[in-house]
Amino acid sequence: MTPDTLPALTPYPRPNHVRRLRQERERRRGRIGVIAAAAVGLVAIGGGTAAFATDPPAAREASQVQLATGDTANRAQSALDAANALLERADADAVDTSALTGYVDYLEGYEQLPAAVADDVTEKTDAEIASVSDDVTAYEKEQAEQAAREKEQAEQAAREKREAEEAAAAAAEAQAAANTVEGAKSTARDLMASTYGWGDDQFACLDSLWTKESGWNYQASNPSSGAYGIPQSLPGSKMSTVADDWETNATTQITWGLDYISRAYGMPCSAWGHSQAMNWY
Repeated sequence: MTPDTLPALTPYPRPNHVRRLRQERERRRGRIGVIAAAAVGLVAIGGGTAAFATDPPAAREASQVQLATGDTANRAQSALDAANALLERADADAVDTSALTGYVDYLEGYEQLPAAVADDVTEKTDAEIASVSDDVTAYEKEQAEQAAREKEQAEQAAREKREAEEAAAAAAEAQAAANTVEGAKSTARDLMASTYGWGDDQFACLDSLWTKESGWNYQASNPSSGAYGIPQSLPGSKMSTVADDWETNATTQITWGLDYISRAYGMPCSAWGHSQAMNWY
């Protein structure tokens, strides 16, 4: 059989054909050996050919099988190397590499293949490499973009967390300052002016009133009556109408206390006068 009459081995293997292709390869090798042994009992291997040494020239020419050597072998090995490298990159769950895996399995025995067959398998392997390479490259790009998005999201979440922590720390620091006696007085002076239009004369009365009641201590508590906070709300939970932090926030207490004075007495000096007369307000 000459190279021109070698059987075409297409289509090349898919995963479910790999075993059958291996069997065909072994049968083909066996046929070549049997024919050679029956004809002359000797196989001469030389220069990349298998020939019947004692056949007449015409018979030897007809029975020669050119195996994959030289450039054919080099191209086959290059295709194998490229295919294996690509398979290492590929994610089998994301990219279909079944056909390429079949070609690799078949081409691994290229040294024992007829040259024409090896060339044909190499060509098809190269074509499959190009196709799978496009898929692998696209998948790798998608994965890289996804990783970049996840990194940006993680960095954004970290920034937001850090900013929230910094804001909370700043708020806590500001609240701690506002809860001091001087801080509470400053808050009360500002709220009186901005909300009620009361001036320094009214603040003087308020200062006297709340100094008597609590000493401007936001944690002041009357054990006998249960009054609580800077304005000595009775009970302290009344101040929750302003905010739930009434137990720990001087600003919440002051806001409630000024509103109470406005509704009950009209202004702080009236409340202070009532307190002086009745010892409560």
